[in-house]
Amino acid sequence: MSREAEVRFHADQEISKSFPELIEKARQAESVVHDLREADAPEFELRAAGLLFDKALTDALRAAEAGQRSTFGVKAYDDRIARRKAKATPDGARWTAEVDKLRTLREENRLTGIPTLPRLVPSAR
Repeated sequence: MSREAEVRFHADQEISKSFPELIEKARQAESVVHDLREADAPEFELRAAGLLFDKALTDALRAAEAGQRSTFGVKAYDDRIARRKAKATPDGARWTAEVDKLRTLREENRLTGIPTLPRLVPSAR
């Protein structure tokens, strides 16, 4: 176990403490997006809300990844076999599932949830 692994482990523990508040922000941002869709809001409002939702999901995903790494333990930072074994534990599997769910949700939002605004094409004179 290296000193760098210990430092990264402690940093990940600190980052993962913010996960509950970050996931709540993501849920609120998702609610805003759904409310705007139901209200048939203009595209620019939907785009702004979709981008905020993407940022909230990215922040929550980073915290979940930090929680996942810290749950795996210090040894897993340097040893891929220890990392694989840690994924098989109940806590490791729970964090891995959470990370996968957030990645999928973020990609779905990026593909379908953020409308693109039409670009004006300059006239050719």
